[in-house]
Amino acid sequence: MNTEFEMSDVQLKMIMTASQPVAYIAVTGIEPRSPQENANNAWERLGNEMGFHHMTVRPSYKGKRFFTATATDKT
Repeated sequence: MNTEFEMSDVQLKMIMTASQPVAYIAVTGIEPRSPQENANNAWERLGNEMGFHHMTVRPSYKGKRFFTATATDKT
């Protein structure tokens, strides 16, 4: 069952920043992580912090700071 969560403004900014493209110069031949990888990692960190499974996040009709996800088992 999904639980509703609310992010703080700081947490929302972190998620939005992680989702942005990363500029780089191809000198070393090593590409940076993709925006999708960065966003997934940011959601995983937030899930660990707030107590939800990051791969179950779904948007809420309440606005950008709200979402639903499956809560982690705290036992």
